[in-house]
Amino acid sequence: MEITTFLIIAVTFLLAGAVKGVIGLGLPTVALALLTATLGLQPAMALMLAPSFVTNVWQGAVGGHGRAIAARLWHFMAAAVLTIWIGAALAAHVDVAWLSALLGFLTLIYGAIGLARASLTLPRGAERWAGPLTGAVNGVLTGLTGTFVVPSVLYMQSLGLPRDMLIQAMGVLFTLSTVTLALALSDRGLLGADLGLQSTAAVIPALAGMVIGQRIRQRISEPTFRRVFFVSLVVLGLFIIARSLG
Repeated sequence: MEITTFLIIAVTFLLAGAVKGVIGLGLPTVALALLTATLGLQPAMALMLAPSFVTNVWQGAVGGHGRAIAARLWHFMAAAVLTIWIGAALAAHVDVAWLSALLGFLTLIYGAIGLARASLTLPRGAERWAGPLTGAVNGVLTGLTGTFVVPSVLYMQSLGLPRDMLIQAMGVLFTLSTVTLALALSDRGLLGADLGLQSTAAVIPALAGMVIGQRIRQRISEPTFRRVFFVSLVVLGLFIIARSLG
């Protein structure tokens, strides 16, 4: 691996880990956006797998709401995971420039919604159809671009879940999605040994970044950092779109 590529990967996951350490989420989003802007979408999707898995599996296992999450969100989770294969299959027939632009657009939308502090409330009775539908859309987008957050996070927030249950549910979804995406990429021949080793090595700067982020959290307010984070996502999303379609 060239030293430039090594530094890009290390710095990216150090930053992405720091973001997750401060606000509890954002590692895959930041890593995908930065790596897509520098190395390309398909390597980015493969490289973020191991750090995403390691940093989310603990989040999904801790909280004590496992049974409640399974009982309420199983139809949403199942749709989100199974349709990743559909998105991955479609990706083989779509120009990577358009897929990169789609990732940029999703990053932009996520940042804009975060800045607007948009709040949605879904009636309990609507979950029966909204869960599978939202999950299916999320899964296809994950297979196409590698991002897990749009519209899954918005959907889970709209349910009014307690904070601890919401955080654990996101960890469960992101862990399941990471494993399924890894299998789908491997099946398409996009997860070679080199990328697998680089992804595994990237766990180290990601965890180091999380430690740094947790220390930063003690020095600045979370609302201030969130604003900087979401503004950065908007700018980065615009840059990815312009770079992909330019």
